[in-house]
Amino acid sequence: MKLLVSLLVVGLLIPAVSTQALAQDDLMDLLNIDSSQVTRYTAATFKAIRIINGHSVETTKAKHLDFVISHRFDRLNKGPSEFFGLDYATLRLGFEYGLNDRLMIGVGRSSIEKTYDFFGKARLLRQSSGARRTPLSVTAFGSLAIDSRTPTQGGEFRQTTDRYVYCGQLLIARKFSDRLSLQISPTVLHRNRIKESFEQNTLVAVGVGGRFKLSKRISLNAEYYFVPGEQLGTKNQRIHHDALAVGFDIETGGHVFQLHFTNSFGMIEKQFIGQTGDAYGGRWQNGDIHWGFNLARTFNLGPRLGNAIR
Repeated sequence: MKLLVSLLVVGLLIPAVSTQALAQDDLMDLLNIDSSQVTRYTAATFKAIRIINGHSVETTKAKHLDFVISHRFDRLNKGPSEFFGLDYATLRLGFEYGLNDRLMIGVGRSSIEKTYDFFGKARLLRQSSGARRTPLSVTAFGSLAIDSRTPTQGGEFRQTTDRYVYCGQLLIARKFSDRLSLQISPTVLHRNRIKESFEQNTLVAVGVGGRFKLSKRISLNAEYYFVPGEQLGTKNQRIHHDALAVGFDIETGGHVFQLHFTNSFGMIEKQFIGQTGDAYGGRWQNGDIHWGFNLARTFNLGPRLGNAIR
């Protein structure tokens, strides 16, 4: 009976009490409930679905649809005649939907190579403490990118499957404090067709990224994707480079506006892992830096609270 009364009190208090005013542990002490018997899941390891270019462990909420606009302007070293790269830009438009709180799907279209991409993400583990302790959050990611160019647009393919590029990742992250989150992303990228004979069709890469909260609404983000060895050719042959990006997340009214600088012109794994080169990126030390942003508008397609109560 005592446990039932305690649960009823919790149900009444939680909606009414701000989490800032009363911590969960204090609430458990107040109700004489052993906090070690309750599983507490870590929230907001990252504030957005992407750290910058690459995906984070986060997924879209159930029955929520995100319309995502991603922009990358040309290189800053283009100079004043090209308005420091602002005269030209690449664009990706995407729709991303949460099937439930652990599984999401998405589709997008990039202006680079007129590429369509399809992806899915599934939360395998979620960082938690208390009764069930899990030190890390782990999310699986898989995608397919299709080059839709015609031969007159530069798409010289012998067969349809030459257009396909596949990517698989394990996104492994930990939120160390309210300010600091880090992630590592082992990655396999397979390209059915490559342009240069000295490159490998299958690339193994490792992404590392992090978020450091500067204020209540602003965080500093950084991300680096490393392709080891000679998978993209020897030092003298290599025309593609590792992707490095630095930027800021700005929370505005429940949404996150991401501003960043990167040496990658592309915005999907096919492009920033395997094509950060002369055509679609370059080197930071040469000034081959692109300013860009990600902007998402969220639509709640689930039942409204009033309908749910009725």
